[in-house]
Amino acid sequence: MSEGEREENGDLVVDEHQEDGHSDHDQADQSTPQEATAQQFKAPSRTIKDLFSPPKNIAGIRQLLFEVPGTLELHTDEFDLYWPYVDNVWVRQHRAGADRTGRYRTDYYACRLQRPTYTPKAVDKPRPEGTPTRKKQIREGGKCHMKLKVVRYEGGYQGVTITQLGDKSEHLHDLDAMDKIKRCTVLMDIARSEVMNGYMPASVYTVMSEDEAKLTASGGRYLKREDVRNASQAWRQQHKETLRVHEGYRYDHGNGIVRQNGTVPLAETVCNAQAVDATLSYYAGLPPNTLVFPEEHRAFLEPYLPRKDATITEDGLPHVTLTYATSMDSSLSLAPGIQTILSGPQSKAMTHYIRSRHDAILVGVRTALADDPALNCRLEGAGGYGGLGWGGQPRPVVIDPAGRWLLTPQTRVIRTVSEGKGKAPWIIMAPGFAIDPSRVEMLRYYGGKHLGLTDYDKKWRLRWEAILKALAAEGIRSVMIEGGGMVINELLSAQHSHLVNSVVVTVAPTYLGRGGITVSPAPSHDEVGRPQPALRFKDVRWQSFGEDAIMCGRIPAVGRPLLPEPAPMAPPRPVSFFNSSVDAQNTFQRRIT
Repeated sequence: MSEGEREENGDLVVDEHQEDGHSDHDQADQSTPQEATAQQFKAPSRTIKDLFSPPKNIAGIRQLLFEVPGTLELHTDEFDLYWPYVDNVWVRQHRAGADRTGRYRTDYYACRLQRPTYTPKAVDKPRPEGTPTRKKQIREGGKCHMKLKVVRYEGGYQGVTITQLGDKSEHLHDLDAMDKIKRCTVLMDIARSEVMNGYMPASVYTVMSEDEAKLTASGGRYLKREDVRNASQAWRQQHKETLRVHEGYRYDHGNGIVRQNGTVPLAETVCNAQAVDATLSYYAGLPPNTLVFPEEHRAFLEPYLPRKDATITEDGLPHVTLTYATSMDSSLSLAPGIQTILSGPQSKAMTHYIRSRHDAILVGVRTALADDPALNCRLEGAGGYGGLGWGGQPRPVVIDPAGRWLLTPQTRVIRTVSEGKGKAPWIIMAPGFAIDPSRVEMLRYYGGKHLGLTDYDKKWRLRWEAILKALAAEGIRSVMIEGGGMVINELLSAQHSHLVNSVVVTVAPTYLGRGGITVSPAPSHDEVGRPQPALRFKDVRWQSFGEDAIMCGRIPAVGRPLLPEPAPMAPPRPVSFFNSSVDAQNTFQRRIT
């Protein structure tokens, strides 16, 4: 069969790729015919090398973007790289546009099989001269109703958040079914690129099919020769020059394009040309401060950590893990306001693993002022450290009732956000304290926000129940609380310890001496006023990591003074301190420039 002939018995139809365009993600707005023609014949950026050297774990990432379990947060460049691999699944239905700041852009997607069933008309519409008549087939629709909300943010950090919409949390089909119906943009771009480089579609199809594993991983298990023709149809109508086969291949009558005897497959040639030590390449791309926590050490911690499918409790509370490092004399630091490093390298890696298992990490404002912490996870495999997006990165939360923490673009946690290695903090405040609107706007610019609470205890301090319920209302299912001393002592007291699910304490083999910040909760007394131990843990386990000793335990519900049952309280609604007015935005823009 010559290259100019058209096969009539293919499983896919021409109109699938010509009517829908090569990418729902990259569709442009209305353009002139001249602009459309120029765009149509623009050489794709993807080449055959992108097929034979695909992104790492592309099959797993495609499955993740197909299922979208919960909420996914990706870097913008990651979304632009991976989304074209699944745009055969998702079709953009509506663009809500940007918000008034111009930073957020929201798109709504639906599964392709949500479309109504398509039945071709009895008579096809007239075609331009020289264009073959399309062979259309019935396309069954209305089979799946899964929808997505995709929000792209462009500000102090570049990110895309993908969230499920509606009550349909699963597809009614698998990814393989979609790959059989339609090819993704990446494959069609590669096919078009090779034809535009002067190769016959049959030769392009043969070369693309040589590495079946990589083709399948990219969604091309059902790739057909007519798909390559469809991808290059418009270009071939305008370019009549003779096409050739790839070097080392030949046309074999009855068998199509085949590789010549003794010729190394092009897939192998491309991979050899780009061959590097995969292990060295991977680790060379990791930040130098990346931490590793071995798998064999994780089982010890598992009973004390939140489940990966953790949910909010019936009381509206998240799972709370209290963790800190202390000296032999129960000190956290040498003196107030002085950062003191106690954990060794092994226990530090353990702490970052615990961070990766929680939705949020919480500290008090004194810790934020004294340590200038990054409040992120540096474990290998977390976002920014070899992982995808912000996966494994907890949300920093700082308790700052009076607005004492002065964030700037040079603050460590903000620098971490700009580098794509952590999330922006949420600051919990008490309304009534004056705060510069430009500070509020700066935090929003980097993706953070202020939460205002009005629920106080008898000492006019924010109630811990209110803080935790406010975080749960924001979708936080688990919180790791790291300090400082006042926070730890309050949560270990009889009044608040019932809020803590588990405790992980690192004990360093050192004495810091008197004058430091110590862990020592308020004393307890029995009914007649005799002193009692403030607290004794249960379900205790000990483990040594390097020179440090790790204690894991839980706080018993019995053996403590009984506390009055707290009055029922609705989940507190965060109070917005300021509406992000144009004046506040302009003030912030002047300051950062």
